[in-house]
Amino acid sequence: MSEKMYYWGEEKESVDPDQTFIEFSAKPVGPTAAVAPPLHVSTTPAGRQTTGAPEDADEERGGWGNKLDFLFSCISVSVGLGNVWRFPYLCYKNGGGAFLVTYGIAMIFCGIPIFFQEVAVGQYLGAGGMTLVGQLCPILQGVGYATMTIVFFLDIYYCIIIAWTIFYLIATFLRLPGLPWQTCDNWWNSPNCYTRGMNASIVHNYTNHTTTPVEEYWEKRVLQITDGIDDLGGMQWELLGCLVLGWGLVYLIIWRGLHASGKIIWFTALFPYAVLLVLLVRAVTLNGADQGLLYYVTPRWEELLGPGPWIDGATQIFFAYSIGTGALPALGSYNKFHHNCYKDALITCVVNTLTCLLAGCVTFSILGHIALEQGAEVSDVVKSGPGLVFLTYPEVVLKLPGAPAWAAIFFFMLVILGIDSEFCIVESFVTGMVDNWPEVLRPHRKKFTFGMCAVMMALGIPMVTHGGAYIFQLMDFYSASGMSLLWVCFFQTIAISWIFGAQKFIDCVQQMMGIRPNKFWYFCWVFFAPVVMVAIFVFYCVDYKPITYGKSYKYPRWAERLGFCMSFASMSWVPAYAIYYVLATPGSVKENLLKGLKPNIKSRGKIPQGEKAAVIPMSESSAGLLTKNNSFLTQ
Repeated sequence: MSEKMYYWGEEKESVDPDQTFIEFSAKPVGPTAAVAPPLHVSTTPAGRQTTGAPEDADEERGGWGNKLDFLFSCISVSVGLGNVWRFPYLCYKNGGGAFLVTYGIAMIFCGIPIFFQEVAVGQYLGAGGMTLVGQLCPILQGVGYATMTIVFFLDIYYCIIIAWTIFYLIATFLRLPGLPWQTCDNWWNSPNCYTRGMNASIVHNYTNHTTTPVEEYWEKRVLQITDGIDDLGGMQWELLGCLVLGWGLVYLIIWRGLHASGKIIWFTALFPYAVLLVLLVRAVTLNGADQGLLYYVTPRWEELLGPGPWIDGATQIFFAYSIGTGALPALGSYNKFHHNCYKDALITCVVNTLTCLLAGCVTFSILGHIALEQGAEVSDVVKSGPGLVFLTYPEVVLKLPGAPAWAAIFFFMLVILGIDSEFCIVESFVTGMVDNWPEVLRPHRKKFTFGMCAVMMALGIPMVTHGGAYIFQLMDFYSASGMSLLWVCFFQTIAISWIFGAQKFIDCVQQMMGIRPNKFWYFCWVFFAPVVMVAIFVFYCVDYKPITYGKSYKYPRWAERLGFCMSFASMSWVPAYAIYYVLATPGSVKENLLKGLKPNIKSRGKIPQGEKAAVIPMSESSAGLLTKNNSFLTQ
C-alpha cells in the first residue's frame, strides 16, 4: 500500500494505508461544467476524512458476477474483425516480416502497457467514456471529443465490412452444391481468369494471367469496382441491401440492450478459434504454403526505411486492442475495486496477438498456394487491398470437403465478429454523447440512437457504390487509424502518465490490487510509449508517402486532401479545447492553465437505494452487458 497521500501541491503525514484512498479535490472539468456530485467520505483512525471508492460501493454500483466475465468481455471487445480482416492485409501490404517487427515493438512498448493503463484507470475511477481524460487533466478534455470523432468515423466504415460479409454469406446458398467463386465461366469473369483444371490451351495468356476466380468474384461481382475514386459508377444495390440489413441488426441489439446469457459470450469468444484452427490445418497442408509462410516471417529490412510499416504496425495495435475508443475503461469500471486486472490485461493482449498471428498464418499459407499455381511471387499474387481476407479464405474453403458448408460457417463467424465489434463501437459513441449531455439526450436515447444509426448508414452509402472500395480505404487510412489515432493515444498517455503522474497512478494500482508495477511499466508509460508514438508520428510526417489502392492505383490530390481533413477533424479537438479552456474559464490565463493541469477525480458514486439496477450497464445509456448475477460460470 502507498505510504503517502496526495493533496495536490503538498504531502501530509501517512495514515493507515489499509483504510484510506488517495485524496483528490473535485474541480470543474471545463468552463461550463456542472458541480460534481459529492464524494464518498470516510474517516481514518487518525481522524482525517478521506475520499475514494470504498469496496462496499462496488456492490451498490454493480459489478461483474464472476472474474472470468470481465476477462471474456475484454477478449470479445478486443478480438474481432481487426484480427482476421485488417492484420493480414496490412502485413501483406508492408512486406510481411517487416510489419511483424514494427507490430512487435509497438505491442511491447505501447500496446500492452496502455491497454493495462486504460483498464486500471477505469477500474480506479469507476468510470469510462469521453470525460475520463478530462477528470485527470481538465485542459485535455479535447482528447475525449477527439476519441468520439474517431469512433464516429469508425462506425461509418466498419459496417461496410459487415455488408461485404453478409453478401458472401448469402451467396454461399445461391449456387448449391457449388460456390459462385469456384469457376471462371460466369458472366463477370474475364479472359484473364484461370483455375486449376481448365484447358490451358484455351487461355491465351495463361503464362501471364494475374487473376483467379476468387479474385474476380470479389472485384467484378461483389464490388463491381471501377478504375478509380473519380468514377464511383452506379449503386451496387445488393451491397446496399446488405448494409441496411447490417445496420438493422446493430440497431436492434443496441435498442434492446445485450441481455444475453454468459453462454452466448462464451460461444462468440471461442467459436472463431474453432473455425480458424480448421482452416489453418487445411491451409498449411496446401502445396506452396511453405513459401507463403516464409514470406510472412522474413523481414525485408528495406521496408523499415519508409513510414508505412511503422505507422501501420503501431496503429494496428491500437485498433486491435481497442485502445483509445473508451471501451476498455468502461469495462474496467465495473470491476470490484480490488480486482486484479493486471493478469486479465496480459491474457487479453496475448490472446489478441496470437489471434492475429493465427489469421496471418492462414492467409499467407493460401497466398503461397496461389503463387505456386500462378507461377508468381507471393508479393505479387494479389492486389493488397482491404479485401484481402475475401481473396484468401474463400480460396481455402474450396479445398475442404463440403466447401459450401465451410464457407457458410466461416462467413457466419465473420458476421458474428463484425456485429459484435460494431455494436460495441456504436454503443461507445452513443454512450459518450448521451453521458456528456444527459439532460438533453438521455430522455430521448432510443430516438437519438436510431437517428445516429440512420445518419451513419447514410454516410456509408457512397462506400457501396462501384467505386466505394476506394473511399473505404481512404477512411480506414486517414480517419480512424494512422496519425489521428497516434495523436489521440499520445495525449491520453501524457494526461495519465505525465500530468496526473505515473507514480501516483502506480500508487492507485497498488491500492487496488496490492501489487506494485515494476520499473518496466513506469518507463513504458512515461518514456517508451510516448517516444515511440512521437517518433512514428514524426517519421510519418517527414517521409509521407501517398496512399495507394493495391500496388498500382494512386489516389488523386483532392482525395488525399479529403483524407487529411478527416484526420484533422479529430486531431484539432485537442488544441482547440485547450485554448477554449484557458480563455473561457474565469480567471487569468496562468491560473486557468494551472487549474487545467490539476486532476478532477470523481469517485464511484453510490446508486440510490431505490434505483439499483438488476443489469450491469455497459454505460449510463442503459445498454446492458450481463445481468448482475448472470455469470458465465452459473449458466
